[in-house]
Amino acid sequence: MQIISILAFAGHSEAAIQFYVEALGAEVITLMRWKDSPDPAMHTVSSDPDKIMHASFLIGDTILMATDGIQTLAQPDIKGVTLNLEAKDDAEARQLFTALSEGGQVQMPLAKTFWTSLSGMVTDRFGVSWMVNVASSEE
Repeated sequence: MQIISILAFAGHSEAAIQFYVEALGAEVITLMRWKDSPDPAMHTVSSDPDKIMHASFLIGDTILMATDGIQTLAQPDIKGVTLNLEAKDDAEARQLFTALSEGGQVQMPLAKTFWTSLSGMVTDRFGVSWMVNVASSEE
């Protein structure tokens, strides 16, 4: 069994995915717009048929999905979930944290903790909460 998170960006999926491509090296796997659905009834679900109906992208070994969703369901801020990003070392943690922080809000600056050499929390410009940690050498 696998759990894959779906992030609803309320009309900003394309910009969010591009941000993750640039900031985290994400790789787009699938991108389907409402107008491209094989079901013609889906073409009018969104007020903008060019918005993203479904996308999936890979960050490291993790698949995330994104949607602009049906406007009444999509929320501009993603609450109650934090994505944990494990960096291989301090330099990578700093680079990832800095990239995610651009236009976002730092919740906890990167600092040494009892569980790792660097850990920090940031909410990116799209409302996604991230924790960046240096991977433990004991794993």
